Amino acid sequence: MAQFHWKPETYLDRIRAEVPRYDELQEEAIAAIPFSPARVLELGMGTGETTRRLIEAHPEAWVIGLDASPEMVFRAREMYDDVQLARIEDPLPDGPWDLVIGVLSIHHLTSEQKKALFRRVREQSRSLVIGDVVQADVQVAPLDPGYDFPETAADLAEWCGGEICWHADDLAVIRAVYD
Repeated sequence: MAQFHWKPETYLDRIRAEVPRYDELQEEAIAAIPFSPARVLELGMGTGETTRRLIEAHPEAWVIGLDASPEMVFRAREMYDDVQLARIEDPLPDGPWDLVIGVLSIHHLTSEQKKALFRRVREQSRSLVIGDVVQADVQVAPLDPGYDFPETAADLAEWCGGEICWHADDLAVIRAVYD
């Protein structure tokens, strides 16, 4: 799979330009969290925007973030202690987790990688929230072949054993509760 390197200092401006409903997606992902989590694993932490919003909503949450970009990890570590350079295709850090959350990160996995991730999450977590680009009739976010592999929201919900909480254009939030 190709590896893109986003520049942390321009990421928010660029993602908001490419995904006009980015802030709404973030808000809906945080709203979909089914209970107040104590231990959270964030997949694709990036600059820490989702973590910031999550901690504002759930100040007692302890978040470990994973990201495959050294630049993003370096930037996130300026604000958060527990950030690891890791790919979400690799084994997850030891759980159990109350919540695994991924916003705009899961669509970079192939179908089989997504299914494998969801199996690992189900084994180690009480819940999962995904906010991501999905296949839709209206495709707003630009997609790069070989790097972006969106699925339908219905497929994602089925594969993770969850439900679609929100859907707009080519974005969706899916939540699964496992206990």
